[in-house]
Amino acid sequence: MTKCPKDNVFYRNLNWHYPKIVKGEGIYLYDENGKRYIDGCSGSAVANIGHGNKEVAKAMEKQASTIAFTHLSRFTTDAIINLADKVAEMAPGDLNKCYFVSGGSESTETAIKMARTYFLERDGVTRKYKIISRWNSYHGNTIGALSMTGHTARRRKYDPYLINFSHIPAPYCYRCPYGQTYPECGLKCAYALETEILQQGAENVAAFISEPVIGSAAPGVHPPKEYYKIIREICTKYDILMISDEVMAGFGRTGKNFGIDHYEVVPDMLTTAKGMSSGYSPLGATVVRDEIYDTIAKGSGRFTHGHTYGGNPLSCAVGCIVLDIIKRENLVENARKMGEYLMEKLQSLYKYPIVGDIRGKGLMIGIEFVKDKETKEPFDPKQNVQGLVTVKALNNGLVLYPGGGSVDGVRGDHELLAPPINITKDEVDELFEKLDKSIKEASDELC
Repeated sequence: MTKCPKDNVFYRNLNWHYPKIVKGEGIYLYDENGKRYIDGCSGSAVANIGHGNKEVAKAMEKQASTIAFTHLSRFTTDAIINLADKVAEMAPGDLNKCYFVSGGSESTETAIKMARTYFLERDGVTRKYKIISRWNSYHGNTIGALSMTGHTARRRKYDPYLINFSHIPAPYCYRCPYGQTYPECGLKCAYALETEILQQGAENVAAFISEPVIGSAAPGVHPPKEYYKIIREICTKYDILMISDEVMAGFGRTGKNFGIDHYEVVPDMLTTAKGMSSGYSPLGATVVRDEIYDTIAKGSGRFTHGHTYGGNPLSCAVGCIVLDIIKRENLVENARKMGEYLMEKLQSLYKYPIVGDIRGKGLMIGIEFVKDKETKEPFDPKQNVQGLVTVKALNNGLVLYPGGGSVDGVRGDHELLAPPINITKDEVDELFEKLDKSIKEASDELC
């Protein structure tokens, strides 16, 4: 790839050529030269209802023509109230209270401050502040969110700024950290939480955060069915809040309203973003159980935290119409059906020597590449296999979400498949054809 355009934009990767996208329609993106791409990852698992939705555009215009911005510290609006009601209806159990922000990192950052606030309000004085998470995780790029993140490649440059929160192994069955197989393993990866709590001292631990289906750090990895029941019991036993990071998995992506719904437990908090607005406007939320809200309400009544654009009416109006579309068009169920159909087709990719593991739920699927299938040996990072597959796919008109470091923080190449959840069967077939061709080309070049 050539260097990025010589304009005044500070791009994330200055070694990348950025095609200019001029239009989006459904699952497709179109560049200035007329080339059409399937958005096979919804940007970054964001565009759940696809691109160019006229109903959303109309709702944005209507809200912008009345009131686009108010500051949440002084006013409320119908858009904010209505969106909170819609989110509460979708969320499990008594997760009813929504603190609106502008994105995923703000959502997880809010969650850890809210956890600390809850214990301070409940107990008056508390030592509880530590957050436990997992090694194969990504919880955002702000300092608090990155402190919780276990993905070492994202942490390394900024490590001097980060809080030294602890991490436990992820339920990564393909690369079990204990060298065992399910169910003989006895879910050691779940009970590792109890061990870590005891080592840290339960009186110091405020919360445990995890992604029910892992996103960019190890796409598609998800635990056996008993895992989260064990996690819930441990958190309750030691008076620790359970936070489900649903920034990627939420709002239908996995074939359920939220990823945690697959495990039939109720966490204490959900962190959300991405699919709630489907990328039409920046939006996120931290959703908490009534007990947390009531404890703060009956105490000081104040949560010392906030962002300028949190709860702005324009974004919340977008969220309202997006959730209406998801419900009306039964897109959560479509994600389940199309995810199962796509997963069945993907099994044929095991014929390629570089495809090591395919996993996921709904339309949140990961493909991991290996140098040796027998030993699961990853490729040398210098070979940039994730980049090779990504470029092949782009040339073939398919956008993937590449990543690395899932094996040990450095090695491990993978791609995330997360197309819009309104994708049709014919569009799944088209996506698969382009993916198959791209992986074959990469495999032929590598082998």
